[in-house]
Amino acid sequence: MIAETVCSAASAAGLGIAVVTAYRRRFLAAARIAAYSLVPIGLVMTGVVGWLGDTAFSPTAWAGFGVLGAAWLLFAGTRAVERRRGGTRAERKAARGGGTGAVAPGASAPSLGSGTAPAARPAAPRATSAADDFSDIEDILKKHGI
Repeated sequence: MIAETVCSAASAAGLGIAVVTAYRRRFLAAARIAAYSLVPIGLVMTGVVGWLGDTAFSPTAWAGFGVLGAAWLLFAGTRAVERRRGGTRAERKAARGGGTGAVAPGASAPSLGSGTAPAARPAAPRATSAADDFSDIEDILKKHGI
C-alpha cells in the first residue's frame, strides 16, 4: 500500500515537472521527463511493485540474487582474464602460427614518417587467364604502393 502511494506521488511530481518544462518550450525534454515519470505508476498497475515487495522479504529470492551475482562475477572475471591474455585459445594459436591477415603476403609495410613518393616499380606482366578478374585492381593498388 505504501509503495503504491509513493510510486503514484513520484509519477505525479514527474508529470508536474514535465508540465513546467513544456511551459519553458523545451518540449523534447518535457516528453522525456513525462516518459520517465510514467514508469513508476505503470509498474504499480502491472503488479511488478507488489511482486517486488513479496520478493524483498523472501530468503529464497535473496539467495537467488546471490547466485546471479556470483555468476555475473564469474563471467566478468573470465572476460577480464581473457582480455589480459590476449583472446581465446584459438585466437592465440592463430597469432602464434602466423594466421592469415588482411594484407597480401607479398605486400610491404607502409612507411608512416617518410614524405617521399615510393620508388617506381616495373610493371608486372599481366595475366591473361579468365580467372584473374582482379588484375586491374591489383595493378592500381601496386601503383599506389598498397
